[in-house]
Amino acid sequence: MNAQFDIAIIGGGPVGAALALALRNSKLKVCVLEARPADSASSDARALALSYGSRLLLDRLGVWDALQDISPIRSIHISQKQSFGRAVLHAGELNVPELGYVLPYPALQDALTAALQHSDVASVYGASVTQLTSQTDHAVTAYLQDGAERTLHTRLAVVADGGKLLAQQFPPDVRDYGQSALITHITCSAPQSDMAFERFTPQGPLALLPFRNGYELVWTAPHQAAQEMLAWSDADFLDKLHQHFGDRVGEFLTVGKRTCFPLGLRRAPQQVPMPHTVLLGNAAQTLHPVAGQGFNMGLRDAWELAQAILDAKPEDLGSEAMLAAYRSHRRTDREAGIRFTDGLVRLFSNDLPLLSAGRAAALTALDCLPFMKKFVAKRMMFGANG
Repeated sequence: MNAQFDIAIIGGGPVGAALALALRNSKLKVCVLEARPADSASSDARALALSYGSRLLLDRLGVWDALQDISPIRSIHISQKQSFGRAVLHAGELNVPELGYVLPYPALQDALTAALQHSDVASVYGASVTQLTSQTDHAVTAYLQDGAERTLHTRLAVVADGGKLLAQQFPPDVRDYGQSALITHITCSAPQSDMAFERFTPQGPLALLPFRNGYELVWTAPHQAAQEMLAWSDADFLDKLHQHFGDRVGEFLTVGKRTCFPLGLRRAPQQVPMPHTVLLGNAAQTLHPVAGQGFNMGLRDAWELAQAILDAKPEDLGSEAMLAAYRSHRRTDREAGIRFTDGLVRLFSNDLPLLSAGRAAALTALDCLPFMKKFVAKRMMFGANG
């Protein structure tokens, strides 16, 4: 079976779905290819950290009001272990109602999927993409569905699959930070319901994100240490967490299921040498979770690609000129986001005395200088183009 569309979006996760929603009612024929079966529940139990800028984009897409189980972040407490330096960002000082939000990944996925099902976008589930090739004037996407081979011919193919499809053909630049992130949910005796904590330690950053009746914990450690942390008893885990974090939220009471995954920077080539093809979200760049920039950058990728598509003349859709303009527009935000997260990891994940003193001074300056607070908060909420 061959089908012809204007745009194929490979991957129906939040970033791919957001792009599709931004293109609905545009008279373009858009098709989303998603490997998951229709009506299958997401197995991803993570909580997502959304910036205030992402909330505005989701509101424009018409899905924000459908989201539930959202925990607002109105303050961010930034500190360094065994150091006097600290800074606190407050939404009220920056003239925004919230700095960000924490919500379950499945809640966002379900809201976006439901909106797609009520749109003019074609969604093909159970579609396992096997090959993506390009011709002079179009891209060809081959996929399997129900055991049958099918193809889509489109003027633009958007790869939003997290980076699996083209990784062997066009290997990304990879930097292994030597760290893994342990993620779990904790409760404590004195939670501060709308305050998030980012604590830098020599073994890596530790974040507490307000969520439900406690916090979503992201605890970064060297690979072997993180694996050992998975095996600790709950009592040992909570005790060592208190030693590591301090008593800002009181005593840690309970810990949920713990999961762990390695961290690194993956950056695809800025220009994939395939006509009529563009990478989006984690397929373009996968960042360290420090400061919560990865998904928010992917959502900005999707929104700005949609604007480039809608502004293009019909004959220019998917052309090298159109894609070069999109890449140029995204370059500043992309590179700044990569440098920001990479720099934080490199600067703070060590115990060098001179650097420790400099970091403490920098955090103190950040806390005392309103223009610096505004600059950092704006980057975190809206990216470099905000």
